[in-house]
Amino acid sequence: MSDPEDGDGRDANRERSDDGSTTDAAADGPVREPDHDWPVTDRATEYETGWYTGGYDRVEQPDGTEKSYYWAELPDAVVVVARSGDDLVLVDQYRPVIGEQCLELPAGIVEDGESFTTAGARELREETGFDPAGISLIEDFWCSTGVLRHRRGIVFAEGLEPVERKLDGNEFLSVTTVPIDDALAVARRQPANDATIEGILLAKEDGLL
Repeated sequence: MSDPEDGDGRDANRERSDDGSTTDAAADGPVREPDHDWPVTDRATEYETGWYTGGYDRVEQPDGTEKSYYWAELPDAVVVVARSGDDLVLVDQYRPVIGEQCLELPAGIVEDGESFTTAGARELREETGFDPAGISLIEDFWCSTGVLRHRRGIVFAEGLEPVERKLDGNEFLSVTTVPIDDALAVARRQPANDATIEGILLAKEDGLL
């Protein structure tokens, strides 16, 4: 496991091959290039809050027609799969946007200058009061690519030591644990959360749970 202050080093793993394609060693394959050019003829920002930005790109499609593709741009986020012995750490909180009480993996925004691992360790401390001895990046990816410019990193944390929680002013949540053997079934109960299911599945695939 990496130290919580280490960078992820994902970009360093990308190399340009002789045919011009980009290979991502972490993803075990080439980064695919588009079959056609998609020139942007116009770009507009219509909404900006400091939290997210919304707008559209006017794009020329392969058949010569133009279409406006609307997008919302959000900061990167991190989701923490935190193992404590044979249990998984979850947070229980009300989500006003969907009007539901949700049981989720700890998560939060990656602040300027942070790697996914550094942000994950910080969010875990703040939300749950656990400081990880080791934390590593499982995967990072684009979310909802039809509408969002937003990346999510899934990190795995272990060696948890209790520390003081420091919740943000808009965080009203409690901390709980579930047995690892039950974690996926718990995550799939409604209202199910995409990042929680993704995190558990990826950690299981990597043999971490």
